[in-house]
Amino acid sequence: NLNLKVILTEIKKEMNKVLIVLCVVLCLVSVIGATGLARGWGDEVNWVSYEDGLRQARENGKPILIVLHKTWCGACKSLKPKIAASTEFAEVSKQFNVVNAEDDEAPHSDARFQVDGGYIPRIYFVSPQGEVLSQYVNEGGHPQYKYFHSDPTSIIKAANKVLAEQN
Repeated sequence: NLNLKVILTEIKKEMNKVLIVLCVVLCLVSVIGATGLARGWGDEVNWVSYEDGLRQARENGKPILIVLHKTWCGACKSLKPKIAASTEFAEVSKQFNVVNAEDDEAPHSDARFQVDGGYIPRIYFVSPQGEVLSQYVNEGGHPQYKYFHSDPTSIIKAANKVLAEQN
C-alpha cells in the first residue's frame, strides 16, 4: 500500500511537469500565431493571404493592396520596418484587404503581377472583383519599375488615389 502511494505521488509530480511544459508550448504557439502573416511588416495591419484577400474583397467590397516580397531581398528588408513603423500605412490599410505575399506564395508567379518585370518588392492594387488595377503605380519612382516603392509614403499616395477613384 505504501509503495502504491509513493508511485502515485511520483506520477502526479511527472504529470504536473508535463502540464507546465504543455502550457508553455501553448503560450508560445498563441504568441507566434498572433503575429500571423505580419512577419515583421506591422502588427497593426490585418495581413491576409492572397486567397483570403480575394474572398474578403468579394464579401466586403474593399480593394486589395498586395505586397510582393522575398525574405532574402535587401530592398524588401529595408521597406519592411518602414511599413511596420508607419501609423499612416496602418490607418490607410483599414480601407483595403492587405495581402502579405512572401517568397513563392501566391500571387508571385501570376503574370498579371509582373506587368513590368518580376523585381521585388512590388506593390499592386486589385479591385474587389479581382481585376489588377495596373494604373496605380509609384508616380515618383523609376519608370522601368513602376510598382517598386521604397517607402510607405508613395504606397499611401497610390492607395489614396485608388480609394478616391475606385469608390
